[in-house]
Amino acid sequence: MNIVVCVKQVPSSEARIHIAADGRSIDPAGVELVVNPYDEYAMEEALKTREKFGGTLTVVSLGPAKTEEALRTCLALGADRALVVKEASLLGGDGLGAARILAETIRSLDPDLILCGKVAIDVEGYGTGPAIAEILGLPHVSVVSKLEWKDERHLTAHREIEGATEVVELELPAVLTANKGLNEPRYPSLPGIMKAKKKPIEEIGSSALSVDPSLVGAAGARVATESLSPPPMRQEGRKWTGDGRAAVVEVLRLLREERKVL
Repeated sequence: MNIVVCVKQVPSSEARIHIAADGRSIDPAGVELVVNPYDEYAMEEALKTREKFGGTLTVVSLGPAKTEEALRTCLALGADRALVVKEASLLGGDGLGAARILAETIRSLDPDLILCGKVAIDVEGYGTGPAIAEILGLPHVSVVSKLEWKDERHLTAHREIEGATEVVELELPAVLTANKGLNEPRYPSLPGIMKAKKKPIEEIGSSALSVDPSLVGAAGARVATESLSPPPMRQEGRKWTGDGRAAVVEVLRLLREERKVL
């Protein structure tokens, strides 16, 4: 089976974020970058599927030079091949632009199964995986929390919806986006880390992609960030001493008259 996983490098969810001088981006100084957590679920499911059916596992990413760090992590986990698109003219776009580039990169690989995380935690657009499927003309199931294989070409995907679980039967080739709970991602082994250092990462340029340059990168972005701002400072809490009944009456008054939540 030919499996492709799309990964993105994002700031760690534990990083202390500061807004850059332009007011529209994050200051990268001192920010730890990691593989997008939901992409880790996609990667783990790809590894499990290859272990079950055999085949090859390729990871694909779009981003600057540091993106190779995320790809090295995937190679250390056991990916066979890594491809990156880091040409400056193709970067800085929105989710749809990224999907166009990734789809054209993947098209030449002729995959049976494409796995993505359901969302990237830095932008939270949710649309890149489904957009890849639409561009490639493939069936897709998003936010998958469970997979059941009937055979190498047929499977059942479970996805959580409000108040219920939706069960979808599909045939490969297909695109799936992974949700938390699909599996428990493994850690790279020391031998895997050492081998990953020697594996090549293939760079894909615009000349190898059939992409209209006006539809990708900053030039083709239909969604843009106007500004970023930190959340408002929390107001200092209030304390009451003395009679408990009087305190309850005062708290209720404040909730009703000042906060207007009652």
